[in-house]
Formats: sequence, C-alpha cells, structure tokens
Amino acid sequence: MKRALSAIFLIAFTAFFMAGCSGVRLVDSDVTAFPRWSAAPPGPGTAYRFERLPSQQAVGAQQDQVEGLSRSALAKVGMELNPPLARYSVQVLLNTQRVVRLPYDGWGGPGVFLAGGNRGASLGLSFPLGVSEPDYFKRELSILMRDVATQQVVFETRALHDGVWSDTLAVLPAMLDAALRGFPQPPPGTRRINVEIPR
Repeated sequence: MKRALSAIFLIAFTAFFMAGCSGVRLVDSDVTAFPRWSAAPPGPGTAYRFERLPSQQAVGAQQDQVEGLSRSALAKVGMELNPPLARYSVQVLLNTQRVVRLPYDGWGGPGVFLAGGNRGASLGLSFPLGVSEPDYFKRELSILMRDVATQQVVFETRALHDGVWSDTLAVLPAMLDAALRGFPQPPPGTRRINVEIPR
C-alpha cells in the first residue's frame, strides 16, 4: 500500500511539474492610453515612420530589435511602415530596471518568539533561511505618435509590467500588443491587460 501511494504521488508530481514547464506565461500589463487626434483617427494602411531620441541612436542595434517588434504590433492595428509617405512619426521607449533582492527579503532576520496557549507556552529562536529570491524586473513601455505636419503628439500609450523573467525581448511583444489594445480609440483610464506567450 505504501509503495502504491508513493507511486501515485510521484506520477501526480511529475504530471504537475511537466504541465507547468510546458505551458504558457502570462504577461500582465497596466496600460494607460491618451488619444488626442487632431483630425479623424488613422484608418487601415496609414503610413508612419520611426523617430529616435539621441540616446536611442547610440544603441542602434538594440533599438532596431525594439522597433522590429513594434512594427509587427503596429501592423496588427492597421499601421504601415512607409517613411516617405509617413503621416505620423512613432517613438518607442522601453525602460527596464533590474531589482536585486537580497537574502532575507521577505524572510526576516534572526529573532526570538514566545507563544502561549491553553496547554502551556514555548520559547524559541528563529534564523533566516539565507535563501535569496530571484531578481525582479520592472519594465515600462511608451509609444508616442506625432502628426508629422504639426509635430503635435496625437497618441500616447504606456504599459507597465513587472516579473521575474529577464528575457525582455520575449516579453516585449505582449507588452506592445497590450499597449495598442483598442487603438486608435482605447477606453480611458488604466486597464490590466493579460497576454499569454509561450513559456
């Protein structure tokens, strides 16, 4: 009987572990968008071009990757990259902060505890486990769209996401899709948008 229970437990644990490893990841982003179209919002096939800040020009290869993923997300909402005929310019800004968690984060330090109840009291010491949690990553994505003729910002959207995954370029497409959800007239206020990506 004991062997049978052990085998059942082992099979259940293995199935649970395999399901967790082969599933999907959930990228949850808090999105806030501000449409300020001076004329009619852009329709399908509207041309745009990318604009870069000097700091983005200095890291050209990295920004190329960000803009490549942004191009795919913008195509999903009907925008077309066509610099010579661009009606809008688009700036994509991505900021990732790595938050290092030290040992004892969430575990507390050494201490003394005293407990009591109907059946007596106890006194003991506690020591930290010395386990450090994985680093944390806070990401902020901003997309600014300007009317080329007037240089006025006509659309702004921000997506905030944090989690333990360090692979920013794997998470970025989900953040871009979330940031552009409802384009060109997203609802007001901050929305939590969940997008699943392969694990």
